[in-house]
Amino acid sequence: MKNQDFTTTIIVEQTPKQVFDAINNPQAWWSGEITGNTGKLGDEFTYRYKELHMSKQRIVEMIPGKKVVWLVTDSQLNFAQKDEWTNTKIIFEITNLGSQTQVKFTHVGLIPNIECFNDCSNAWGQLILQGLFRLITKGKAEKVFS
Repeated sequence: MKNQDFTTTIIVEQTPKQVFDAINNPQAWWSGEITGNTGKLGDEFTYRYKELHMSKQRIVEMIPGKKVVWLVTDSQLNFAQKDEWTNTKIIFEITNLGSQTQVKFTHVGLIPNIECFNDCSNAWGQLILQGLFRLITKGKAEKVFS
C-alpha cells in the first residue's frame, strides 16, 4: 500500500546548513504565534493560529544539515476533529544534491482519511512553498495566512 502521509519537496540553491537553520526558526516562516524554544533536541514549542489551531511540538530528532523531527504532543484543531495532530510527526529531511539542497517535508499521520487532511495539507503546502522556501531563498518568508 502506498504511503499516504502528506509529503512535499522543495529544492533550493542554499547549503544544507542554511536550510537546517531556516527550518529551526519556525517563527520566521510559520504563520501564527510560536512560544518556546526551537533550536535544540528536546526543545518544546507551542504554535497557535487565532482560535483555529493550537499544537505543541517537541524536537525528537535533530541531525545538523540532515534532518529535523517534531513530535506533536498535543493539538486542538477547532475546524476538525480536535486532536487529529496529536502523536503525529513532522519531518524535514535535508539532502545535499551538489550545488542544490533538497528538503523533503512529511507530516506522518496527516493522511487522507482524517477530517483535516484537505485543509491541513493545503496549509502545509503554502507554508513550505511561500514560508520556508522564501525564507531560505530570499531571507524573508511571505506571510501566508492573515
